Amino acid sequence: MSLDFDTLYKMLPALYRSRDAEGSRALEALIGVLADQIALLEENLAQLYDDQFIETCADWVVPYIGDLVGYRQLHGVTAQVSSPRAEVANTIRLRRGKGTAATLDQLARDVTGWEAHVVEYFQRLAATQHLNHLRPQNLAFPSVRRAEPLERLNGPFDPALHTVDVRRAGKGPARPNIPNIGISLWRLRAYSVSASPAARVDDRRYLFNPLGAPVALFSLPAPQTTGALSSTLANVSQPLSRRALAAAKDAFYGADKSFFIDGVALDALTICNLSDAAGGAWAHTPPPAGKVAVDPVLGRIAFATPPAAAPRVSFYYGFSSDIGGGSYDRLEGFETLQPVVVVPAQRATIKDSLDAVAGGGAAEIADNGRYADTPAIRVTTAGARVELRAADKRRPFLLLGGEFLISGLDNTEASVNGLLIAGGQLRIPATADNKLRGVTLRHCTLTPGTTLTATGAPAQPTAPSLVVESGAIVEIDQCILGGLRVAPGAQVTIRNSVIDATQQSGVAYAALDGNAGGGALTISDSTVIGKVHTSELRVAENVIFLARLAPGDTWPAPIWTDRRQSGCARFSYLPPGSRVPRPYRCQPAPGTDPCMAQPVFTSLRYGDPGYCQLSRRTSSLIRQGAEDGSEMGVFRLLAQPQRETNLRVRLDEFLRFGLEAGFDFVT
Repeated sequence: MSLDFDTLYKMLPALYRSRDAEGSRALEALIGVLADQIALLEENLAQLYDDQFIETCADWVVPYIGDLVGYRQLHGVTAQVSSPRAEVANTIRLRRGKGTAATLDQLARDVTGWEAHVVEYFQRLAATQHLNHLRPQNLAFPSVRRAEPLERLNGPFDPALHTVDVRRAGKGPARPNIPNIGISLWRLRAYSVSASPAARVDDRRYLFNPLGAPVALFSLPAPQTTGALSSTLANVSQPLSRRALAAAKDAFYGADKSFFIDGVALDALTICNLSDAAGGAWAHTPPPAGKVAVDPVLGRIAFATPPAAAPRVSFYYGFSSDIGGGSYDRLEGFETLQPVVVVPAQRATIKDSLDAVAGGGAAEIADNGRYADTPAIRVTTAGARVELRAADKRRPFLLLGGEFLISGLDNTEASVNGLLIAGGQLRIPATADNKLRGVTLRHCTLTPGTTLTATGAPAQPTAPSLVVESGAIVEIDQCILGGLRVAPGAQVTIRNSVIDATQQSGVAYAALDGNAGGGALTISDSTVIGKVHTSELRVAENVIFLARLAPGDTWPAPIWTDRRQSGCARFSYLPPGSRVPRPYRCQPAPGTDPCMAQPVFTSLRYGDPGYCQLSRRTSSLIRQGAEDGSEMGVFRLLAQPQRETNLRVRLDEFLRFGLEAGFDFVT
C-alpha cells in the first residue's frame, strides 16, 4: 500500500479532521510534509530494488555491478562501449563463448567500431588427416583452375592451407600456427554517392568519379547474420576486384547494393579490365553488342551503344572519416537561415539561387548532380549571412569555369557547406565595397591541384584553392583543400582538415605572392602537406606538418613563422629546422632520431582510399603523440590507438589460455 497524503489523512480520527478543517488546517499541512518524505523513501526503496539489475539500475551503479563480475572499463570511443551498461549486461553471456571465433569477432567489432574477421589458424594448416575425422575442404594444394579464390591468397579470407610458421604472433599479423588467432580489421569506411551523373570521356566511355579520375569501387557491407559463427567477405567493406565481382555480380550490382548504373540491367553488365591501351584507348573496348563493361578497380564504364545522355551512377568509395565533401550526416553544421531556396526544385542553377538569397538565407542543393557553373556569393544586406550548402547526406559536384568570388557589405558573413568543388579557386577580393567580416568552409573539398587528370594526378600542382585578399576572418572545418594564399591582415582558423599543396616542397600556406608570411594562423587536428610561412602562428596543436625544402630553395625553413615571441606549437610533428614559437612536446623531440619520428602515410594522393591515413609503419611517437594519446593529424578524433587498446584489453580476458592473437589491418 502506498502511504500517500489522502491515505495518511484518512487515518486520523474524524474529530481531529473536522476541528482541523474549522481551524487553520495546521494538521493537514503537517500530514502533507510527512507524505512528501514518505514518498521519497518509497521512491528510494524502489530504486534500490531496481539497482539490483543492470537493465534498470542508475548510471552510477553500473561500474559497481561491473566490478562484481570483473568488468574492465574501456575507452568510450565507439557507440557500443561509450556506455558500458550493455557490455556489463553481456559479460556473463560472452564469457560462456570465451575463446570462440564468433565471440572474438563480435568483441572486435564492438570495442573498435571497425569491421573485423577472426581466423583460427589451426584450421588453415596443411596436415595429415585421420580417417575418423575427414575434412574434405582442407586440401593441401589449391585448385589453379579457379582464379577468384586465388586472389584471396594470404588475406583474411584465404581459402588455401599453409604449412606451420613457428614465429609468434606478437603485435604484428598472426601466422599459420596451432595457437595463433588472426584478427583482421578494416579501418576504411564505404561512403555512398547516389544518382550522380557519370563523367564523360567520349560517346561510349564514362567514369564513376565526377572529377574524371580513377576511383576504386568499394563493397557495401551486409549486416552480419545473428548467430553466425564468424563474419564473411560480404560483411566487410573493401575494394571490389574484377574477378570477385565477375564471380558474383548479383551480390554487388543493384540499386540497393554496392553499385548501379541507371538503365543497365544485370544481364547486360560485363566485368573486365579497362586499363589504358595504345593510342589513348581502353583495353577490351568497345564491349560486345548490347553489353556495358565495368572496371571496378579503375571506376570505368564502356558502352557498346552510346547512351542518349550521361548515365547516373550510384557507388561506394572508401575513406577514413567524415571530412571533405561527402554524403554523410552534416545536419548539425547547418546555419539556421531563412529563406531556403532549393536547387534544382526552385531554381535551376546555383547562381540563380544565390541571387535569390543575397539579402540573407541559404541556397541548398538537393541532389548529387554535376553543376558546371561559376557562381558568386555577394551578401547585399548589412549584417546578413548567406550559406551555399548541399542537403544533408548529399555530395553535389561544382565544376567552376573561373574564380568563385565571395564578398559582402558591412558586418556580413558567408559559408559554404558540403560541396565537392573543382576547376577553379575560391577568392575573397580586397575591393573597396567588400566589407565581408567572415567566411566559413565546412565539410567541403576544394580539389588539390584545382582538378584531376585522367590518371588521378593534380592538373595544376602549384595552384592554390583559396585566396584571401581582404582582412576577413576565415574558418575551415572538416575540409580538404589545396594551398592557401592569405593576406597579412586576415585571420585563418583550421580544424580537422587537410591542406594539400600536392607535394612536400610546395607552398601550403603563405601570403598572396606565395613567399611572404600569410595572415595569422590557428590550426588544430589537421594534416598539412607543403611549406608554411605565416606572420604569426597563434596555436598549432595535434598537427602534422609534412614539408621539406627543395634543392636551391630560398626559404630558410619548411615551417616558418615571422613572430616567434608569441604563439605555441604543441603535440605536433614539425620538420627539422622549422622556425616556430615555443614547441611543447612536439616531434622529433630533442635527442630523437628524426628518421625514427617521421610520419609515413598509406597515400598522399588525393582520391586514393587511404589518403592521409597514417601507415602502421609510423612510429608510435606520431601515432600516439597527440595530447590525448591519439594520433597526430587530421584523423585524431578517430581515436585509433584507443580502439586498438580496447581490443587488447578484451583479448586478455576472452582469449583462451595458450592462444596468441595478431592484428592484420587490411585497410
